[in-house]
Amino acid sequence: MTPEVLEGALVELAQEAGFEVRVARGGVPDADLPIASGVCRVRDSVWVVLSARDSLEERISALSRALVVHAPEFLEGRYLPPAVRECLASAAH
Repeated sequence: MTPEVLEGALVELAQEAGFEVRVARGGVPDADLPIASGVCRVRDSVWVVLSARDSLEERISALSRALVVHAPEFLEGRYLPPAVRECLASAAH
């Protein structure tokens, strides 16, 4: 599975888990701060923000961490392609 396909699979999985997935293309207005990929809570929702400036590996890492930390019960007993399962297992350690 290519990294691009892996990222797509993780985005789909995150959305199925109920996460809001957003791609940030710029930085913080009126500041010299770039946006970095990460996960946060907005009210009762989990948001995964993916920075277009980050590498593909950093975006994959943010998605994997979000799923492992915020949706472990969603992942249990669910069929996942081996590459996705391996990526999630790496994020758990």
